[in-house]
Amino acid sequence: MSPSPARRRVAVIGTGAIVSGSHLPALRSHADRAELVAAVDVDPARLAAFRELAGDGVTGYTSTDEMLDAARPDLVLIGTPPSLHREQTIAALKAGAWVLCEKPLCLSLAEYDNIAAAEEASGAYASVVFQHRYGSGAVHARELIASGELGAPLVAHCQTTWHRDAAYYAVPWRGRWATEGGGPTMGHGIHQFDLLLHLLGPWEEIRAMATRLVHDTESEDVSTALVRFENGALATVVNSVLSPHEVSRIRVDCADATVELTHLYGHRNDDWVYTPAPHVPSERAAAWRPPAADVPSSHTAQLGALLDAHDNGVRPPGSGPDARATLDFAAALYKAAFTGLPVHAGEIGPGDPFYPAMHGDHPHWAPKERA
Repeated sequence: MSPSPARRRVAVIGTGAIVSGSHLPALRSHADRAELVAAVDVDPARLAAFRELAGDGVTGYTSTDEMLDAARPDLVLIGTPPSLHREQTIAALKAGAWVLCEKPLCLSLAEYDNIAAAEEASGAYASVVFQHRYGSGAVHARELIASGELGAPLVAHCQTTWHRDAAYYAVPWRGRWATEGGGPTMGHGIHQFDLLLHLLGPWEEIRAMATRLVHDTESEDVSTALVRFENGALATVVNSVLSPHEVSRIRVDCADATVELTHLYGHRNDDWVYTPAPHVPSERAAAWRPPAADVPSSHTAQLGALLDAHDNGVRPPGSGPDARATLDFAAALYKAAFTGLPVHAGEIGPGDPFYPAMHGDHPHWAPKERA
């Protein structure tokens, strides 16, 4: 038998709620494979509180570069505001560490390509947190759709209708292009439409609308889109922070069944429902039941998949071209909404105004118009 891989040395950058509430429990669940050795935060009081919560053995730093030089981690988990992600991810990659970064990994396709270049130069990899892909219910649904067991995908709906008040947007970095990268399209709905893309595969064309209806932000507070996938399926996508009844939902109507996921911030097997078409025999539909093992969608599940990849020296899921496709979808949604024109997958590249910034320097949406 080959020896078990050594425990990976892990550092966290940012010690706020998402790291304390999601990344730290994930690390504890994988304590046999990963050891938290360092934490970085510019706020000494917050850093001290996190170190007390994390337990012995975690050295605190107020500088990312200092931490990387001193701790030499194998893996860095990033939970800072979005505008810091690119710089911190590239610094970790240059130090030889793999990265798992909160969404969005960066603020534009241009930034993503900077990270891809740093990956290539370092040999390390950067993944973005899209934890909804990793629950057992999502894995099962994807396998059924991809195998053709449910018939050809025909119609889909992806809904992220959440509610955020004025106090939420009083946090200085929220609602601004330079610090958040966009509104609910980038900061909220991206989880659900990433899962939609994961289930249905490559998209082909998007038409969209976006507007500000309530919040005085630079970016939108609601967006909608119509999408055509390469397999011919048509989908609607709604991203909102204006909805009193909060829900996250995906529905895919295939030729032989409808599969529906309804949840809010995470799902389990019971949140997935399969409705067979009238012509489908009951014994065939019975085989669609989710697996006995119920793995919730979570940072824990995604961290496990990343550690598996690290152990095997292969590109982790949620990185590279796979993750770039989700960011390309977001950029295309903005371009379609702001220009009123259809946008095709892969058309946004160097020279396109939507390549360096999601607002595309559009007169109505560019930051200077909201100064």
